[in-house]
Amino acid sequence: MNEKILVSVAWPYANSPLHLGHLAGAYIPADVFARYNRLCGNDVLMVSGSDTHGTPITVTAEQQGITPQEVVERYHSSFLESFVGLGISFNLFTHTNTANHWAVTTDFFVKLLEKGYVYKETMRALYCPHCERFLADRYVEGTCPFCGYVDARGDQCDVCGKPLDALELINPRCKFSGHTPIVRETEHFFLDLAQFNEPLKEWASSKDYWRPSVRNFTLNLLQEGLRGRAITRDIEWGIPVPVPGYEDKRIYVWFDAVIGYLAASKEWSLVQGDDDAWHAWWDEDQPARSFYFIGKDNIFFHTLIWPAMLLGYGGLMLPYDVPANEYLTLEGRKISSSRNWAVWAPDYLSRYDPDPLRYYLTVHAPETSDSDFSWQEFLDRNNNELVGTWGNLAHRMLSFAYKNFEGQVPTPGDLTAEDQAIIQRMEEAFEPVGELIAGVKLRAALSEVMGLAREANRYLDAAAPWLVLKSDRARSATATYVALRVIDSLKVLFAPFLPFSSQKLHEALGYETDLFGEQEILQLGQDADAHQALTYRQPWEGSVWQPSQLKAGQPIHRPQPLFRKLEPEIVEQELARLG
Repeated sequence: MNEKILVSVAWPYANSPLHLGHLAGAYIPADVFARYNRLCGNDVLMVSGSDTHGTPITVTAEQQGITPQEVVERYHSSFLESFVGLGISFNLFTHTNTANHWAVTTDFFVKLLEKGYVYKETMRALYCPHCERFLADRYVEGTCPFCGYVDARGDQCDVCGKPLDALELINPRCKFSGHTPIVRETEHFFLDLAQFNEPLKEWASSKDYWRPSVRNFTLNLLQEGLRGRAITRDIEWGIPVPVPGYEDKRIYVWFDAVIGYLAASKEWSLVQGDDDAWHAWWDEDQPARSFYFIGKDNIFFHTLIWPAMLLGYGGLMLPYDVPANEYLTLEGRKISSSRNWAVWAPDYLSRYDPDPLRYYLTVHAPETSDSDFSWQEFLDRNNNELVGTWGNLAHRMLSFAYKNFEGQVPTPGDLTAEDQAIIQRMEEAFEPVGELIAGVKLRAALSEVMGLAREANRYLDAAAPWLVLKSDRARSATATYVALRVIDSLKVLFAPFLPFSSQKLHEALGYETDLFGEQEILQLGQDADAHQALTYRQPWEGSVWQPSQLKAGQPIHRPQPLFRKLEPEIVEQELARLG
């Protein structure tokens, strides 16, 4: 029976292009996981979108002297192009400024309010006399009271990950004026998280398959005890509070962004022409599983706040797993957008192919600890592993078969013990590699597949069909047939990680089908609600995650190299671009 798998991916703030930290933290892992499940025949719904209401958007707008909407339109388009270029196969990538999202968010707010999970309270908030306005959390910076980091934000510390109230910051300062804000009182709506503390503790305690960092972080906060958290703010940008008398306030971004997963699923249903299709992935009585791909700075919102909201709303499925990644640094330093210490996705794609980056960021993924991106290691991994180990194996054998066996898979003779062993080795690999991917241990899975490619090279070096071509053509044909079968299996094992080169190899092997479906940037909605969205369509049903089905006599095509060898000079060139 096909499983329903919901792949929910972090919503990027539409205020700057995507960089490698975003890709390593959420988008590439989510896509690998989604592609694997599709290859297995599971029904995958992968959704996300641009977060258009975050205060980073208004910060950028004020800094650049343009409107928040202009900022959103610029970077939402950039996201779509980057995702297409990198092969991130969203069933729907939308944004939070649609009529659909506003309606779903408003419904969520009203339902929680009616059920007594949202309350009003006068709170103390920071006000900048110089700017003459209350300061949203992201408008305030200061020293973290827990770890001492001097540039902590007013909502969360990037270093220790603790959620914060801006009032807790030591030596707070306005991000714009640099002045010290004062404290004033203002009335807001709060989500009563304390009501959910014990149910969430029981729920999270059962998640023994979660990554230890995620589970421990969650249980520690529950042990301390959750407290109410404001879900409205004194800002002008965002979804209006649906309560008379509060027209000058907006629903705060962290509340509406997590609702985006549900809203995007509903919008996807509308695009499919079936308004109720989303229920199969969301109703609590459905046998579906939901996975949330995020960076570690968002654990609090996905293992505590969003589950509390879902419990309060009722009838909806809680997250099955939240495989949050740690941070990616760059050449030994923290990625910094403001200092241009980043590798931007559009810039990368202007010079390099997508699969080498997907490979590097997976085999070097920050799954259990922070990892560092190095241009030298990127070069080495590309040239030694993708080109030298895998690409060379596939290219030389397809070229040899195409040239010497009339452009088709040769008919084998009797298989030797070594022939049978390497074929069996590939066949037996699908289950353990699949289990690793299903458990979101992608780094180990990809390392295992590359190890299999090395084994295939050892077999081929020993069999050496080119050496016996003239003296024993039948043996050469058999070894070539076996090698092509092995390469065909490796193609599928590599496919979730390397979709572009795997499809290229798939076609060279003579298949006329697609390993994956097609992506399109579509114009959705009409008039004021018109917007661009990225959609994915799967062209087949059933499992493709299986060993080679290659038949003797199948025509093959003249192959092209799967990967490009990179020159050593790129390291110095790329380092010069940083900062």
